[in-house]
Amino acid sequence: MADPELQLVARRIRSFPDFPTPGVVFRDISPLLKDPASFRAAIGLMMGHLKATHGLGLGCMLIRKRGKLPGPTADLEIQKDTLEPGQRVVVVDDLLATRGTMHAACELLGRLQAKVLECVSLVELTSLKGREKLAPVPFFSLLQYE
Repeated sequence: MADPELQLVARRIRSFPDFPTPGVVFRDISPLLKDPASFRAAIGLMMGHLKATHGLGLGCMLIRKRGKLPGPTADLEIQKDTLEPGQRVVVVDDLLATRGTMHAACELLGRLQAKVLECVSLVELTSLKGREKLAPVPFFSLLQYE
């Protein structure tokens, strides 16, 4: 990892072994969000990737989980009038683990006739193979952990 900005971002990711269950390492981005320089670097790196890959300006819309339901599934909500059919979008999340939230967001956006160009995350947990499960949607992450 030669890029000094990427190193700054990586240094701000905190690890908590055996949380929430034994064998799981929780990757906490709170220190990154708290530090203006590392937060700015993370946003800059992600935007640099998006600009180089898609060469387009992007707006922002929110997709939220409805309620706080336990278990492997979650409902997502979006205001229907935030998208036009055929609008090109990129899904951004803080972390990709099993693909659940990103996949649900892509499905929701597809039902609204948006074109998902790519999924992007700050952190990727590679051992859970979420990237492969998102195919054929391209995926990019700044930092990868086992």
